[in-house]
Amino acid sequence: MAFSYTNSKGATYLLHSQTTTLKNGNAQTIYFFAKAEKEGSLDTVPDGYEVSESKNGLPVLKRSNKEATK
Repeated sequence: MAFSYTNSKGATYLLHSQTTTLKNGNAQTIYFFAKAEKEGSLDTVPDGYEVSESKNGLPVLKRSNKEATK
């Protein structure tokens, strides 16, 4: 079961991840929320991240304060 987040407007979003290759050849994992479950859904929030909500109600992952100071 994918991690779900219900925003202040009552909409439910599911957490996903995807690995992309950058122009320099390095791989980077991106995290995003979607209304429907897709390939790459995650069961939990990754370590060092927390869910936050933007002004317009969209959920986003932010690094937790402990990790940001390192």
